[in-house]
Amino acid sequence: MNRLVRVTWLCMATLMLQPVPARGADGLFNEDGYRAGLYRSPTPLEHEDAQVLEPEGLLQLLREQPGVVLIDAYRNPWLHGRYTLPEEHRNLPGSLWLANCGDGNLSSDWERHCREALQQATRGNRAHPLVFYCRSDCWLGWNAAKRAASWGYSRLYWLRDGIEAWEQAGQTLEPSQPVPYAGSQQEF
Repeated sequence: MNRLVRVTWLCMATLMLQPVPARGADGLFNEDGYRAGLYRSPTPLEHEDAQVLEPEGLLQLLREQPGVVLIDAYRNPWLHGRYTLPEEHRNLPGSLWLANCGDGNLSSDWERHCREALQQATRGNRAHPLVFYCRSDCWLGWNAAKRAASWGYSRLYWLRDGIEAWEQAGQTLEPSQPVPYAGSQQEF
């Protein structure tokens, strides 16, 4: 019994000396709070920086404010100076496809690209309404909205269930090409 007590205390002491994992240590979120892994997984019901929309709410927003900018954050691998997604990508009509801008960890080149694209799309008006989305169960739209908030954009929306919900609501999709990237040849 005495040995059992010593082993128990030794185990407890060892556990207590283990460092507490830092924010992002699990690999899912980085230190800035962006989802940085397993992007295709269940998303939260709320967003601290954006109003969450269903397709019906987005349709109403588009009717009431026709200048809303739709931002598709779906990834498209960048390799040898070009996007490499092998299949056609379809998104909500009139959307800007800001490929990779919802990634959890952006290089300075990609961050500059995303900032400039939003600046151009809103004509510098950080109060211009922006709707971010991706696919259902995808964190890229969530990340992109969070990033836009960190850059000072204030009228943010997130179509949580993305392209699939839009299509299931009987709405159309159209073929899309990503906003051209003029940054480095760095792989993404």
